[in-house]
Amino acid sequence: MPISMMSKPKQSDSVSSATAQTAADNILCLEQVHTHIGEYHILQGVDFAVPRGELFVLLGRNGAGKSTCLRTIMGLWKASAGQILYQGRPIHTCTTPDIAQQGIAYVPENMGIFSALTVQENLRLAAIQGPIDQARLEWIFGFFPALKKFWNYPAGNLSGGQKQMVAIARAIIEPRQLILVDEPSKGLSPAMVQNLIDAFAELKAAHTSIILVEQNFEFVRGLGDQVAVMDDGRIVHRGSMKELAEDEALQTRLLGLSMASHQ
Repeated sequence: MPISMMSKPKQSDSVSSATAQTAADNILCLEQVHTHIGEYHILQGVDFAVPRGELFVLLGRNGAGKSTCLRTIMGLWKASAGQILYQGRPIHTCTTPDIAQQGIAYVPENMGIFSALTVQENLRLAAIQGPIDQARLEWIFGFFPALKKFWNYPAGNLSGGQKQMVAIARAIIEPRQLILVDEPSKGLSPAMVQNLIDAFAELKAAHTSIILVEQNFEFVRGLGDQVAVMDDGRIVHRGSMKELAEDEALQTRLLGLSMASHQ
């Protein structure tokens, strides 16, 4: 699916309004969302919808607006225009704690763990509904055995990859309706990346909706259901991951280093 190389690209059919599908089909819809950070206009009319129970991937180069998109969904940056609908209800005017209380978990790129607290304390703080469910904890240990080994260690003493495990475990320590994860494969060994793929696959099987921001296409090509590609704060492509995975020319056009900027 070609991308217009004009200075102001028009949306194709694959980038039509998120309102084309109903709230019953989608757990989250962004409709013409703009975000300004100071004098910078970061998100410029972002439209996409996340189908219920699917894994939705946001791809794009550094600085394309992917992380800002997640932060705007969570209310950490406020949308300056447009709306964000979660379960059919607007959340773009809600505070971040209110958004989290509605069943959305967020794993930021910097992980955001409490370094002075132990692994156990980090996870207990995330279990807002009460004591940690032991069966779910053992399920998490199955994917991230290092967390069991370092259960009583300060999280700040762990390696970068182990800290990433803590951050992801906190997000899934309780069942969530929607999980937003920013660059989850960053800093992980190939074996841990495979464990992460397995964990996300099981979350999908349990009808958890997931948004992954990634630059590693190989990590998400067999995992994602739908994909959107961002460039300069806009969605320049949206479609099935299967379509993108099977079309090398489309991959080069969308993800190659020579992809033209849209100004």
